[in-house]
Amino acid sequence: MHDSFGLGVDAPPSAFQTFFVIMLVVVIGIFAFVIIRGLETWVRNNQSEVLTRPCKVVAKRQHVWGGSGDSSAHTSYFITFEFEDSSRLELPVRDNQFGLIAEGDIGMLTYQGTRFLEFMRN
Repeated sequence: MHDSFGLGVDAPPSAFQTFFVIMLVVVIGIFAFVIIRGLETWVRNNQSEVLTRPCKVVAKRQHVWGGSGDSSAHTSYFITFEFEDSSRLELPVRDNQFGLIAEGDIGMLTYQGTRFLEFMRN
């Protein structure tokens, strides 16, 4: 076997090559983890029953992330609903839904697992 430099000798991997391979494995592992976790949530939500329950909107929040340097910021929106039995459920919602729902609103929430489907105000 010959190495890539044509010296006729197998050279041990350099520290850079080892570091590169380790970082590549870590990055691929992170991507695989995120994809698998997303698929698990999607499957679990699809297997959940679609529920419509009376509730009250008790809180709204936004989570802004990113936005340093030349990258743009991203905002996630969440609404917490309280049911008649005093249990609460926080669901992620789209920005257009977030703007239409106010704290204190009372209505019917339709959801499937952790997936917000609709809120109909009374």
